[in-house]
Amino acid sequence: MSRTISEGRRLDPLLQPLTIKSLVLKNRVMSTSHAPFLEEGGMPLERYQRYHEEKAKGGLALTMFGGSSMVDNDSSWGGAGQLNMATDDIIPHLQQFSERIHTQGAAIMCQISHLGRRADATVLNWLPAMAPSRSRETQHRAFSREMDEHDIARVVKAYGEAARRCREGGLDGLETLTGGHLIGQFFSPRTNVRQDRFGGSLENRVRFGLMVHEEIRRNLPDHMLLGIRFVIDEAIEDGLNFEDCLRIAEIFEREGLVDYFNCIFGRMDTVIALAEQNMPGMSVPLGPFLERVGAFRRHTKLPVFHAARIADLATARHAVREGLVDMVAMTRAHMADPQIVNKLMRGEEDRIRPCVGASYCMHKKANCIHNPASGRETLLPQVIEPTSGDRKKIVIVGGGPAGLEAARICAERGHSVVLFEASGQLGGQLLLAARAIWRRDLLAIVGWREQELARLGVDVRFNVYAGAEEVEAENPDIVLVATGGLPDLDWLDGGEHCLNVWDVLGSSTPMTGDVLFYDGTGRHESAATALQLSENGAAVRYVTMDEVLAQEVEYSTRAVYRKQFKQAGIDITFDHRLVAVTRGGNNRLRALFHHELTDEPLEIETAAVVVDHGTAPLDEVFQALVEGSRNSGVTDNAALMAAKRQPYDAAGTGYELYRIGDAVASRNVHAAMFEAFRLCIAF
Repeated sequence: MSRTISEGRRLDPLLQPLTIKSLVLKNRVMSTSHAPFLEEGGMPLERYQRYHEEKAKGGLALTMFGGSSMVDNDSSWGGAGQLNMATDDIIPHLQQFSERIHTQGAAIMCQISHLGRRADATVLNWLPAMAPSRSRETQHRAFSREMDEHDIARVVKAYGEAARRCREGGLDGLETLTGGHLIGQFFSPRTNVRQDRFGGSLENRVRFGLMVHEEIRRNLPDHMLLGIRFVIDEAIEDGLNFEDCLRIAEIFEREGLVDYFNCIFGRMDTVIALAEQNMPGMSVPLGPFLERVGAFRRHTKLPVFHAARIADLATARHAVREGLVDMVAMTRAHMADPQIVNKLMRGEEDRIRPCVGASYCMHKKANCIHNPASGRETLLPQVIEPTSGDRKKIVIVGGGPAGLEAARICAERGHSVVLFEASGQLGGQLLLAARAIWRRDLLAIVGWREQELARLGVDVRFNVYAGAEEVEAENPDIVLVATGGLPDLDWLDGGEHCLNVWDVLGSSTPMTGDVLFYDGTGRHESAATALQLSENGAAVRYVTMDEVLAQEVEYSTRAVYRKQFKQAGIDITFDHRLVAVTRGGNNRLRALFHHELTDEPLEIETAAVVVDHGTAPLDEVFQALVEGSRNSGVTDNAALMAAKRQPYDAAGTGYELYRIGDAVASRNVHAAMFEAFRLCIAF
């Protein structure tokens, strides 16, 4: 290691230790509690533990688990994803979990909570949700009943018992959660309108939280940490403001009931609040609440943690260097790359796989849009080792998401890789997707792989429209066809009159006038392109075959699209299927739709029609190569799903041939990369 890198390590604020009580955290990087939906029967078994173990192997100081882990399984069940901290059955699993994380040199903590009015009253025991007062949360929809003093005493005791299980499980600490959960529901005047000793004044509203923390303290040894994931401002007129939250924090600090504050901002009782405040994604700038958290930190002597779109080390380093936080939480960034700290320590900061903020991990829990191994650590490796078999000559046709990932995996395995790309740029459809509104960060998916392919020595040949002759001239052992697809309009009567998403995003001249947009996918491409059209000055009418806008999109971003459509004044028509497009007078177009439920016709006249119906596979080169392959181009699905070596005739002649990504069928980025990863990791 060079002297410059060594000196940088010594001075880097992210690599400085932090001591809280007797716990020494080896650096300032952590992952916060969340629900990766890897639990089995409410227990953190092998898949769950391996997911966190990879982060510990990657060098972070603290991994926290168990988002919304329930202290009471009578009335705090959210439907799925939670750990069950209400039973002693979890203790041996916690012990195993703690040991494997500690073996990797990291600390481990759990979040315990009661959902209050966020609970799902239609699962498990079918008991009504309960809360400080009768109310209904918009997102989770249950009507809560008001807790009486018996309920309060029972839940307080349940918190203490859950803390005991954390202690017996060997954890380094635990935290509670305010925000939209039960303790926070007592804090907030929006959800607490009681007139007894638990309501009214702020001092009364914090009483329940104080009782909970006192009971937890009674069940913990002095060395174990107890913190709060603490909302510092509900950012709504009738809720807790910043000054209210400072007063609450002062009370808990004065009473000696907490060892740190893990700060969050805003609300989580609606999807849009979650998407723009609590767990912001690509539509929100990096580190949106850091300055506010820094202001909170100036009012407390306790360490402050924080997570909210801190996706890169530059933002993280700024947060620590400027004294805005003591521990910087890069939770989703660790889904993209659990090796963040190791790469930083090796002087390979530029090799960190970027979190692009796509929020795919909120849709398919813990699955990163461009790290297929995240959440699948028992199947796929986070760190790719060279093959133990023969090195192969592998030819890949197509440099879109599937081809890029295939090239990276094969090269990491030690194979000789040639990648043919028909255009002058890598990235395929992602290059177009990144042109829409706030989706530009998707380019980092391509940029990172371009850099990795250069490092690995992949032979990338641009502007080559490779056919069978060019491929076979390389004498390959394995051929992977990742040629993607072309916009699918062949099914549509009058499709020749229509434009597609590629036409819109690829044009240097913005469309204006009235535009009819037909969404036949429910994906990002449709909603994002329609918003781009509107932003460029077109009057957009949007028709979708689905019952909701952006049906296939992660729920948080779906809410962002709904909000932005409303702000843009885009008229939406649901439940209609496009049947035909004809040309009328004055160079106008007529689009004929049928209602999906009633089959009633609807005709709309417009200046232009844009259709998104996914892509049809561009597989001519694949078909041309089948005859010369030893496996007839067949992919064995059982082997693929197990990430095992494909069966083929070892005595036969020719190359192995496979196709991946949209060259098979129209899908999303994650699906294409997952397919490439689990096929190529076995080569």
